[in-house]
Amino acid sequence: MKTDWWKWLCVALLAYTVVAGLLLPVPELPILNETIRVLHFHVPMWFGMILLFLGSVVYAIKYLRTNDNTFDTYSFQLANMGIAFGVLGILTGMVWANYTWGEPWSNDPKQNASAISLLIYLAYFVLRGSIQDEQQRNRISAVFNIFAFFLMVPLLFILPRMSDSLHPGNGGNPGFNAYDLDSNLRKVFYFAVIGWSLLGYWITSISIRLSLIKQKLEDA
Repeated sequence: MKTDWWKWLCVALLAYTVVAGLLLPVPELPILNETIRVLHFHVPMWFGMILLFLGSVVYAIKYLRTNDNTFDTYSFQLANMGIAFGVLGILTGMVWANYTWGEPWSNDPKQNASAISLLIYLAYFVLRGSIQDEQQRNRISAVFNIFAFFLMVPLLFILPRMSDSLHPGNGGNPGFNAYDLDSNLRKVFYFAVIGWSLLGYWITSISIRLSLIKQKLEDA
Protein backbone atom coordinates (compact mmCIF):
# COMPACT_ATOMS: atom_id res chain seq x y z
CA MET A 1 0.00 0.00 0.00
CA LYS A 2 2.84 2.39 0.87
CA THR A 3 4.46 1.86 -2.53
CA ASP A 4 1.23 2.80 -4.33
CA TRP A 5 0.96 6.32 -2.92
CA TRP A 6 1.80 7.85 -6.29
CA LYS A 7 -1.07 5.94 -7.90
CA TRP A 8 -3.52 7.43 -5.42
CA LEU A 9 -1.94 10.81 -6.10
CA CYS A 10 -2.46 10.27 -9.84
CA VAL A 11 -6.15 9.45 -9.35
CA ALA A 12 -6.64 12.45 -7.06
CA LEU A 13 -4.89 14.87 -9.41
CA LEU A 14 -6.81 13.69 -12.48
CA ALA A 15 -10.12 13.83 -10.62
CA TYR A 16 -9.27 17.38 -9.56
CA THR A 17 -8.20 18.25 -13.12
CA VAL A 18 -11.48 17.07 -14.64
CA VAL A 19 -13.74 18.68 -12.03
CA ALA A 20 -11.84 21.92 -11.45
CA GLY A 21 -10.82 22.23 -15.07
CA LEU A 22 -14.44 22.22 -16.16
CA LEU A 23 -16.01 24.15 -13.29
CA LEU A 24 -13.54 26.72 -11.93
CA PRO A 25 -13.72 30.21 -13.48
CA VAL A 26 -11.27 30.96 -16.29
CA PRO A 27 -10.00 34.24 -17.79
CA GLU A 28 -12.49 35.87 -20.16
CA LEU A 29 -10.19 36.19 -23.13
CA PRO A 30 -11.25 37.22 -26.66
CA ILE A 31 -11.88 34.33 -29.07
CA LEU A 32 -10.72 31.69 -26.56
CA ASN A 33 -13.57 32.14 -24.08
CA GLU A 34 -14.51 28.80 -22.46
CA THR A 35 -12.40 26.77 -24.90
CA ILE A 36 -9.33 27.70 -22.87
CA ARG A 37 -10.32 24.85 -20.52
CA VAL A 38 -8.86 22.45 -23.08
CA LEU A 39 -5.48 23.73 -21.89
CA HIS A 40 -5.69 21.35 -18.92
CA PHE A 41 -5.94 18.35 -21.25
CA HIS A 42 -4.10 19.35 -24.42
CA VAL A 43 -0.81 20.78 -23.13
CA PRO A 44 -0.29 18.22 -20.32
CA MET A 45 -0.57 15.47 -22.94
CA TRP A 46 2.44 16.98 -24.69
CA PHE A 47 4.36 17.30 -21.43
CA GLY A 48 3.62 13.64 -20.74
CA MET A 49 4.65 12.67 -24.26
CA ILE A 50 7.99 14.45 -23.97
CA LEU A 51 8.74 12.88 -20.59
CA LEU A 52 7.86 9.42 -21.92
CA PHE A 53 10.03 9.88 -25.01
CA LEU A 54 12.85 11.17 -22.80
CA GLY A 55 12.62 8.06 -20.65
CA SER A 56 12.56 5.94 -23.78
CA VAL A 57 15.76 7.45 -25.15
CA VAL A 58 17.50 7.10 -21.76
CA TYR A 59 16.76 3.36 -21.75
CA ALA A 60 17.79 3.13 -25.40
CA ILE A 61 21.20 4.50 -24.43
CA LYS A 62 21.37 2.07 -21.50
CA TYR A 63 20.63 -0.80 -23.87
CA LEU A 64 23.40 0.25 -26.26
CA ARG A 65 25.83 0.30 -23.33
CA THR A 66 24.80 -3.03 -21.78
CA ASN A 67 22.91 -5.10 -24.42
CA ASP A 68 20.38 -5.89 -21.68
CA ASN A 69 17.06 -6.75 -23.34
CA THR A 70 15.19 -5.49 -20.28
CA PHE A 71 16.30 -1.96 -21.12
CA ASP A 72 15.04 -2.43 -24.67
CA THR A 73 11.63 -3.44 -23.29
CA TYR A 74 11.52 -0.31 -21.12
CA SER A 75 12.52 1.86 -24.08
CA PHE A 76 9.96 0.32 -26.42
CA GLN A 77 7.03 0.54 -24.01
CA LEU A 78 7.84 4.13 -23.04
CA ALA A 79 7.93 5.10 -26.72
CA ASN A 80 4.68 3.23 -27.28
CA MET A 81 2.90 5.23 -24.58
CA GLY A 82 4.59 8.42 -25.79
CA ILE A 83 2.94 7.91 -29.18
CA ALA A 84 -0.44 7.44 -27.49
CA PHE A 85 -0.03 10.69 -25.57
CA GLY A 86 1.13 12.46 -28.72
CA VAL A 87 -1.96 11.35 -30.64
CA LEU A 88 -4.19 12.48 -27.76
CA GLY A 89 -2.34 15.80 -27.73
CA ILE A 90 -2.98 16.33 -31.43
CA LEU A 91 -6.64 15.34 -31.17
CA THR A 92 -7.35 17.64 -28.22
CA GLY A 93 -5.44 20.39 -30.02
CA MET A 94 -7.59 19.91 -33.12
CA VAL A 95 -10.76 20.24 -31.03
CA TRP A 96 -9.44 23.46 -29.53
CA ALA A 97 -8.28 24.81 -32.90
CA ASN A 98 -11.66 24.10 -34.47
CA TYR A 99 -13.32 26.60 -32.14
CA THR A 100 -10.56 29.19 -31.83
CA TRP A 101 -8.95 29.14 -35.29
CA GLY A 102 -12.01 28.12 -37.30
CA GLU A 103 -10.73 24.71 -38.45
CA PRO A 104 -9.16 21.66 -36.77
CA TRP A 105 -6.04 21.72 -38.96
CA SER A 106 -4.76 25.03 -40.32
CA ASN A 107 -1.24 23.90 -41.31
CA ASP A 108 0.16 25.86 -38.39
CA PRO A 109 3.95 25.29 -38.16
CA LYS A 110 3.65 23.69 -34.72
CA GLN A 111 0.80 21.44 -35.87
CA ASN A 112 2.86 20.27 -38.84
CA ALA A 113 5.99 19.83 -36.72
CA SER A 114 4.04 17.76 -34.19
CA ALA A 115 2.67 15.53 -36.93
CA ILE A 116 6.15 15.05 -38.42
CA SER A 117 7.55 14.13 -34.99
CA LEU A 118 4.89 11.47 -34.49
CA LEU A 119 5.46 10.10 -37.99
CA ILE A 120 9.16 9.75 -37.20
CA TYR A 121 8.33 7.76 -34.08
CA LEU A 122 5.83 5.66 -36.01
CA ALA A 123 8.71 4.83 -38.36
CA TYR A 124 10.53 3.57 -35.25
CA PHE A 125 7.82 0.94 -34.75
CA VAL A 126 7.81 0.04 -38.44
CA LEU A 127 11.59 -0.42 -38.24
CA ARG A 128 11.28 -2.72 -35.23
CA GLY A 129 8.68 -4.82 -36.99
CA SER A 130 10.77 -5.20 -40.14
CA ILE A 131 13.88 -6.72 -38.52
CA GLN A 132 13.72 -10.38 -37.49
CA ASP A 133 17.00 -10.76 -35.62
CA GLU A 134 16.32 -9.65 -32.05
CA GLN A 135 19.74 -8.24 -31.20
CA GLN A 136 20.04 -6.40 -34.50
CA ARG A 137 16.49 -5.06 -34.13
CA ASN A 138 17.14 -3.78 -30.63
CA ARG A 139 20.40 -2.04 -31.50
CA ILE A 140 19.17 -0.39 -34.71
CA SER A 141 15.90 0.73 -33.15
CA ALA A 142 17.77 2.13 -30.12
CA VAL A 143 19.93 4.26 -32.41
CA PHE A 144 16.85 5.38 -34.33
CA ASN A 145 15.11 6.22 -31.05
CA ILE A 146 17.92 8.58 -30.08
CA PHE A 147 17.82 10.16 -33.54
CA ALA A 148 14.03 10.61 -33.32
CA PHE A 149 14.16 12.33 -29.93
CA PHE A 150 16.88 14.80 -30.84
CA LEU A 151 15.05 15.60 -34.06
CA MET A 152 11.79 16.15 -32.18
CA VAL A 153 13.28 18.88 -29.97
CA PRO A 154 13.97 21.43 -32.74
CA LEU A 155 10.77 20.46 -34.55
CA LEU A 156 8.60 21.30 -31.53
CA PHE A 157 10.53 24.03 -29.73
CA ILE A 158 12.77 25.85 -32.22
CA LEU A 159 11.37 25.85 -35.76
CA PRO A 160 7.83 27.05 -34.83
CA ARG A 161 9.36 30.06 -33.06
CA MET A 162 11.18 31.03 -36.24
CA SER A 163 8.00 31.38 -38.33
CA ASP A 164 4.47 32.73 -38.03
CA SER A 165 2.42 30.54 -35.72
CA LEU A 166 -0.99 30.76 -34.12
CA HIS A 167 0.19 28.92 -31.01
CA PRO A 168 0.75 31.01 -27.85
CA GLY A 169 4.42 31.74 -27.28
CA ASN A 170 5.31 31.14 -30.94
CA GLY A 171 5.63 33.43 -33.94
CA GLY A 172 5.49 36.57 -31.82
CA ASN A 173 2.29 35.56 -30.00
CA PRO A 174 2.29 36.05 -26.22
CA GLY A 175 2.38 32.96 -24.03
CA PHE A 176 -0.29 32.22 -21.46
CA ASN A 177 1.77 33.74 -18.65
CA ALA A 178 1.68 37.09 -20.41
CA TYR A 179 -2.07 37.55 -20.22
CA ASP A 180 -3.36 35.04 -17.65
CA LEU A 181 -3.24 37.70 -14.94
CA ASP A 182 -5.72 36.18 -12.49
CA SER A 183 -3.82 32.84 -12.40
CA ASN A 184 -7.03 30.79 -12.55
CA LEU A 185 -5.45 28.49 -15.11
CA ARG A 186 -2.45 27.84 -12.87
CA LYS A 187 -4.73 26.48 -10.14
CA VAL A 188 -5.37 23.46 -12.33
CA PHE A 189 -2.71 23.38 -15.03
CA TYR A 190 0.34 22.34 -12.99
CA PHE A 191 -1.62 19.61 -11.21
CA ALA A 192 -2.88 18.42 -14.60
CA VAL A 193 0.66 18.09 -15.94
CA ILE A 194 1.70 15.96 -12.96
CA GLY A 195 -1.48 13.87 -13.06
CA TRP A 196 -1.38 13.05 -16.76
CA SER A 197 2.36 12.31 -16.60
CA LEU A 198 1.82 9.92 -13.70
CA LEU A 199 -0.97 8.21 -15.63
CA GLY A 200 1.36 7.68 -18.59
CA TYR A 201 4.02 6.18 -16.33
CA TRP A 202 1.41 4.01 -14.60
CA ILE A 203 0.09 2.51 -17.83
CA THR A 204 3.64 2.06 -19.14
CA SER A 205 4.73 0.22 -15.98
CA ILE A 206 1.86 -2.25 -16.48
CA SER A 207 2.85 -2.76 -20.14
CA ILE A 208 6.47 -3.34 -19.13
CA ARG A 209 5.54 -5.96 -16.55
CA LEU A 210 3.33 -7.78 -19.05
CA SER A 211 6.10 -7.75 -21.66
CA LEU A 212 8.68 -9.09 -19.21
CA ILE A 213 6.31 -11.86 -18.09
CA LYS A 214 5.67 -12.78 -21.73
CA GLN A 215 9.40 -12.93 -22.42
CA LYS A 216 9.98 -15.21 -19.42
CA LEU A 217 7.20 -17.55 -20.57
CA GLU A 218 8.67 -17.67 -24.08
CA ASP A 219 12.15 -18.40 -22.72
CA ALA A 220 10.74 -21.16 -20.52
